[in-house]
Amino acid sequence: MLDAALKALAQMLSPPFRSVLWKSVGLALVLIVLIGIALQRLLTWLATAGESWAESLLGAAAHTPLEILAWVLAIAAGLGIIVGSVFLMPAVTALVGSFFVDEIALEVERTHYPDEPAGTALPLPRAVMEGVKTASLAVLVYLIAVPFLLFAGFGAVIFFVATAWLLSREYFELAAMRFRSPAEAKAMRKDNAATVFTAGLVIAAFVSIPIVNLATPLFGMAFMVHMHKRLSGPRPQLIDPARRTSVPTV
Repeated sequence: MLDAALKALAQMLSPPFRSVLWKSVGLALVLIVLIGIALQRLLTWLATAGESWAESLLGAAAHTPLEILAWVLAIAAGLGIIVGSVFLMPAVTALVGSFFVDEIALEVERTHYPDEPAGTALPLPRAVMEGVKTASLAVLVYLIAVPFLLFAGFGAVIFFVATAWLLSREYFELAAMRFRSPAEAKAMRKDNAATVFTAGLVIAAFVSIPIVNLATPLFGMAFMVHMHKRLSGPRPQLIDPARRTSVPTV
């Protein structure tokens, strides 16, 4: 596993990966900015509406205190958006990664496994659907975990473990689906759950590093391509890519 992680890291700055890196980072930044603007507008509107409602309830004498309170809440909301963007990074990178998984996987396969046939590219709608599903699950799990942040950092542990499970699940299955049906990829992940989750802890550590985490899709996918190859045995090329048309299990 350490060897797979080192190979993924070493390849990230290679010329073919750099073009994917810039596209991935650019899309991630655009999404983060758009999410931040949307949240800021929503929180500002709620603060303004709340101030008007409270003033109508308490009377004109409460106007000045309510203005100060709204100003404080606006600052807190701005800081909250910055902090929230850190926690949303795994969800954003999961979605971004779905657009570039095949470019990344193909380059890893060509570089490190030249004697084996490359996998079959996933249809873009399927890859994006997996990314959306993972991102949605991430947001749901993180919302559930937020209250636990009040308990001596216990929420941070939940975030880290949830990130490891979610990202390992997505990237491993995307790597596996280049050679297997969705149902077979899911079954393989479950059969190797402990190993895949442990690999996910490495990805979670990577995504927890500010700025560097913008490259998570490259590292996560490259890493899981290596892990899939190792868990498949010496001849994963014998798996028929045509079988990816099977209906996935829930």
